[in-house]
Amino acid sequence: MEIAEEIIRNVTEHIGVTEIETALRRFGWADYMVFILMLTVCIGIGIYFGVYNAATSSQEYLVGERAMKTVPIAMSLIASFVSGISLLGIPTEIYVYGIQYVYIFGGVILMGIIMENVFLPVFHNLKVTSTYEYLERRFDKRIRFFGALLFSINLITWLPLVVYVPALAFNQVTGVNIHLVTPIVCLICIFYTSVGGIKAVVWTDVIQTVLMLLAIILVIVKGSLDVGGFGVVWERNWISGRIESPNLDPNPLSRTTLWSLIFGGCIYWLQSSGVNQNMMQRYLSLPSLSATRRALWIFVAGFCLIIFLCSYTGLLLYATYHDCDPLTTTLAKEKDQLLPVLVMEVLGKFPGLPGLFVAGVFSAALSSLSTGLNSMSAVVLEDVYKSFLRKEVTEKQSCIIMRITVIIFGMICVGMVGIVEKLGAVLQATMSIGAIAHGPSLALFSMGVLLPWVTAKGALVGSAFGLIFMSWLCLNAQAALASGNLSFPEKPVDTGGCLYHFTPNQLSGFQLNATNVTHTDETFMLYRVSYLWYTLVGALVSMSVALITSFITRPLDPRDIDPKLLAPFVRRFIPARNYPNQPKSDEVIYAYEFEREF
Repeated sequence: MEIAEEIIRNVTEHIGVTEIETALRRFGWADYMVFILMLTVCIGIGIYFGVYNAATSSQEYLVGERAMKTVPIAMSLIASFVSGISLLGIPTEIYVYGIQYVYIFGGVILMGIIMENVFLPVFHNLKVTSTYEYLERRFDKRIRFFGALLFSINLITWLPLVVYVPALAFNQVTGVNIHLVTPIVCLICIFYTSVGGIKAVVWTDVIQTVLMLLAIILVIVKGSLDVGGFGVVWERNWISGRIESPNLDPNPLSRTTLWSLIFGGCIYWLQSSGVNQNMMQRYLSLPSLSATRRALWIFVAGFCLIIFLCSYTGLLLYATYHDCDPLTTTLAKEKDQLLPVLVMEVLGKFPGLPGLFVAGVFSAALSSLSTGLNSMSAVVLEDVYKSFLRKEVTEKQSCIIMRITVIIFGMICVGMVGIVEKLGAVLQATMSIGAIAHGPSLALFSMGVLLPWVTAKGALVGSAFGLIFMSWLCLNAQAALASGNLSFPEKPVDTGGCLYHFTPNQLSGFQLNATNVTHTDETFMLYRVSYLWYTLVGALVSMSVALITSFITRPLDPRDIDPKLLAPFVRRFIPARNYPNQPKSDEVIYAYEFEREF
């Protein structure tokens, strides 16, 4: 290590890991200024769109009067979805388990194809503000509320992880306690989100996307030069077995296979970046379906680029620490602090650059947090307040409700940060816990647009059963991981080249090359199903139960469903009903169930 060698050349006593850790924390005034400048710009954008160009209606606050521009929305989609979890989690995934995860880009492309041809035409043509309004049109008000509830559960479990990850990076490079920096940064995010609405969120996302990409590219270029170039990075990872062809094992218990990455990953991304209110709200702010499709494919291309850059960063991590693993030596206390250690190693000598990296990671987190809170305000206003509590609400009351919602849910997320410290590597934890609500939520929309026989009763029973089943599966699997009853093979590491003394971390498992410690007790067999399959399993279970329930009670006649509520290709298979009082094509028909008349 360059910094370790410098210290050893200037002192005569043996150096320990504590001294190395202190030396790596070179976060100076220039770095703090870069970080503070990023936050100041976000505050300024919030003030501009909250005071000088303030929204005058709920539609302007939530979807920008459906007149937003394609490129800013596409960049907002990228920034909103690529949180600090991706920036720190993907490199950690590659360092620990190898290159397999990079093949998930196939799932992202497949997700884009499905979104373009199945969901986007339906939602955009209906001109909804909340995606859960669709569920009321297709089923009934109960299903709308249940869908909004699933979204709320998912958001409350996801946003604390989004907040925790950059705080972890900040702690690694500065030593500042995560529970000190988290409230400060989140309060700033809550401020500009509540004041400026979607316009503030989108334009801060644009700036944050640029910062995020600059931070990644900077680390990649400087880090590669330090280890000797791309060839050295490739060679060291090839020797360690981290670079490998796709795993074609059909066993669903295998942690990552080509099949789970493409098909399981596709379904996960379909819920996370497709029908999710977070993302769909941005698509719905565009003026036309063609603009929405362009934004979708810019997002897909941008996200694939992020996957490749972060995956290469994981290879760079190993190339840098191939003979001195920071986790075994406890230089990095958590797996997701590996990248911050690398950043301080390669950029620590350059004032302002570590601050740029931290600003980039926090930018990714703030964009995801602001998107989530803005979407939550739409759900509370449209799906809870207007739908269940009051029919009439003034624009002023709407703005107050939305701002209060942002503040309350923002504070809840800050308060839950302490819980996520116990969850382990954040990438797997995010996909595992998120699948609790992801599967049933995706199932509601999928059965709505694809299965015209499903009734409101069937949808409610199916999604409720799926939620219970996935809660049992995901929470038990996460508990098994946290307790050590379940583990997965990890790639080998070495500490033979360390230039400082340390007490090995016996709990990390890295020095063991844990290829033979996977739990084989039959009790845990179901929990060992790859986390990449969780969302697909939840969706299939929910849809199957819903379809069975509908046929047991009495299925809907597909001809009674408004074609606008079905996917375009499904409409072609449903014959038209010819009767004298058939509604006009531009009218909406609500698919209610009717009792048989005898």
